[in-house]
Amino acid sequence: MTAKFKDMVIDARDHQALADWWCTAFGYVRRDSLTGDERPPDWPVPIVDPTGSAPLFWVCPVPESKTVKNRMHLDVWGNPDELVAAGATLIRAKGGDIEWHVLADPEGNEFCVFEPRE
Repeated sequence: MTAKFKDMVIDARDHQALADWWCTAFGYVRRDSLTGDERPPDWPVPIVDPTGSAPLFWVCPVPESKTVKNRMHLDVWGNPDELVAAGATLIRAKGGDIEWHVLADPEGNEFCVFEPRE
């Protein structure tokens, strides 16, 4: 059997706020804004690239806070300073043995930021 990538899921205590944060960070929108659907506020929030060229993400409510390092994380192209200004936390700056910045979203989920190459 061969698995195929479908969607990415991000857990959050405040999934509504974190969905909005990732929409801003990625330039995504809530899928429901494109389809006209209405979902109960306690349901997971699907966010999408409005051009349809990037993966769908689900931001799912969970009762617990994040407590340990992610075993799987996102790698993104972007400006780490802009992401920090938007509410991310710098965990580790690029330098030494790494060529990327390690940041965390407002709920502590780590992700790596690669600055675009000129």
